[in-house]
Amino acid sequence: MNINISNTNGSPIYLQITDQIKTLILEGKLKEGEMLPSMRTLALELHISFMTTKRAYEKLERDGFIESYTGKGSFVRAQNMELFREEQLKAIEALLAEAGERAQKADLTMDELHELLDLVNGGE
Repeated sequence: MNINISNTNGSPIYLQITDQIKTLILEGKLKEGEMLPSMRTLALELHISFMTTKRAYEKLERDGFIESYTGKGSFVRAQNMELFREEQLKAIEALLAEAGERAQKADLTMDELHELLDLVNGGE
């Protein structure tokens, strides 16, 4: 599993891990039932604390992305399509909020912003 950690990201390491594993699951790169590396193995691979990986896995489990079994490990959980949609909507809202802020700074009108959105989506 390819997880990239950045000390300059500004986001806590456990959230970077959580977000990247969620993305791998939502993109289908990690399949239902697939076993994740153990918390200790991932901590060693990433050169981070075991407690950091433990915190990331606990969040993933709370969010419904994985299920863990004592002595067996952690596995990708079957994904609810509603959960997938909600995650996508949350990501889109964050991107649109940033786009809205930039549009205001550039004095774009709503019509210009809509036109730009149509252009990037292949419309004319």
